[in-house]
Amino acid sequence: MIRCLQVSVLTFCIVFAQVAAAHEVRPAYLELRQMAADTYEVLWKVPALGDSRLGIYVQFPGDTKVIEPPRGFFSDNAYIERWRVQRANGLDGQSIHIDGLNATKIDVLARVERANGASQTTRVTPDSPNFVVEVAPSGWAVSWTYLVLGVEHILLGIDHLLFVLALVLLVKGWKRLLGTITAFTLAHSITLAAATLGFVHVPGPPVEACIALSIVFVAAEIIRSRQGSPGFTERAPWIVAFTFGLLHGLGFAGALSDVGLPQHAIPLALLFFNIGVELGQLFFIAFVLPGIFVLVRTSDTNDPSKPLPGRALTWTEAIATYTIGGIAAYWFIERTVGFVA
Repeated sequence: MIRCLQVSVLTFCIVFAQVAAAHEVRPAYLELRQMAADTYEVLWKVPALGDSRLGIYVQFPGDTKVIEPPRGFFSDNAYIERWRVQRANGLDGQSIHIDGLNATKIDVLARVERANGASQTTRVTPDSPNFVVEVAPSGWAVSWTYLVLGVEHILLGIDHLLFVLALVLLVKGWKRLLGTITAFTLAHSITLAAATLGFVHVPGPPVEACIALSIVFVAAEIIRSRQGSPGFTERAPWIVAFTFGLLHGLGFAGALSDVGLPQHAIPLALLFFNIGVELGQLFFIAFVLPGIFVLVRTSDTNDPSKPLPGRALTWTEAIATYTIGGIAAYWFIERTVGFVA
């Protein structure tokens, strides 16, 4: 039974590493800003790599006219396009289709900003690539959309999950782990709100590089601890978690800025995005914690009753730790070269 659990944990780490090698899946973004009763300004933002964009396109009802032709450009791994459309009696009650979305694995965050200040926010998925422009959008739609967006972001944000996984491997005792995760949550909630609301402005690429470096740091602390030289993270993990949590919050804010916030419900959207991030984080911890518990308490070559500092890494622990550190080191180099070059 124990051997099966160890193999399961090892398999998870290998699969996790393969997923981590890919780029994070980012949603597309569609904004319809009403300029007059029958006129809308369209903003269409699609994930891209270099000068290659994802092949998905917005389709309006057949009687919609383009009154200002599209203007497109590539920026920050995205293709951004703007144009204006016009339809008699407006788009209320009309269905908008995202052509090609059903052949992808991404979602589209669609927002309709009305001239009177009200707005509608909707997730469009590959299984349902249409949405209807509502006559009277509700606040619950905003709450649910940003809650799901927060959960998806943390579960697809492999760098943030690797940092949490490293903390779970390092911090022993559920009370210390609870305090550490709470400190991390509090910190990234502070900077997420501050950056999203415009109180803090930090360039995204250096932040992403530093997030990768924070993972390398904690992975190295795991190895130091097992070699009998516990570092500062082992002695005061909540301080390290809080410090790096401030950094990770800036990363969350960068992702949220890609899709923006509805102007009439900024506090609501920000609150539920953050709740979604926390729910996704707790789900991840609950998923890996049982396997980690067995991993660190059992070994063919170590006495489980021996204090963890000074106890050699088991082979599964070693693979997990070096995999985390190796991926993060690669990210740090890649991201640093990306904004220095």
